[in-house]
Amino acid sequence: MSPAIALAFLPLVVTLLVRYRHYFRLLVGTVLLRSLRDCLSGLRIEERAFSYVLTHALPGDPGHILTTLDHWSSHYEYLSHMGPVKGQILMRLVEEKAPACVLELGTYCGYSTLLIAQALPPGGRLLTVERDPRTATVAEKLIRLAGFDEHTVELIVGSSEEVIPCLRTQYQLSRADLVLLIHRPRCYLRDLQLLEAHALLPAGATVLADHVLFPGAPRFLQYAKSCGRYRCRLHHTGLPDFPAIKDGIAQLTYAGPG
Repeated sequence: MSPAIALAFLPLVVTLLVRYRHYFRLLVGTVLLRSLRDCLSGLRIEERAFSYVLTHALPGDPGHILTTLDHWSSHYEYLSHMGPVKGQILMRLVEEKAPACVLELGTYCGYSTLLIAQALPPGGRLLTVERDPRTATVAEKLIRLAGFDEHTVELIVGSSEEVIPCLRTQYQLSRADLVLLIHRPRCYLRDLQLLEAHALLPAGATVLADHVLFPGAPRFLQYAKSCGRYRCRLHHTGLPDFPAIKDGIAQLTYAGPG
């Protein structure tokens, strides 16, 4: 390519970099730098974050552990976690609905798990599912460090597609009053339909789905709005540490099988 042609494209490149600078920063931080740090340290980001929590957070204090994770994500490495803004929405809904049993699909580092656990009513139970064993090990340590035992928070290692059909027989879950989908947006619709097929959603159950705008779950949203079995509301937010990147949490209320 000649210098003249390259110069002709320069204003376009600069315009794109300025317009999409937040996405560019996110790409660099979550893919390039994270992969480099993984290789250099031999640890994943959630393992590095947990090491930070161990030396800076108060054991038995879930609120302080959450604040420590937020500080790590803001000042060291972006953790791709729910964050405090979405976290307030989640905790408010858990406190408002007072669910006897909550199902979380996608434990990851355990951040949203702690949010739910500390907002549960007395005697409430949380089952959280994580498909990656190495990630689940970190989450289990974080949950126990926060002071929650297995009677309150039970972590199940396995894919949601395999675990959901076994919830009733193997884990004594007959109904989930509140469900949080926070794993892979492309799996949301499949897993929602699995929950329906196995009659795990009672009438009035709340289903929350994160990241429905970024990276997005259009088929899930279309189904929820068009099937006639859900009342839908969208909580508009931004990504933690990247508020200019618009995202949202979908809140569905199940009306019953119809």
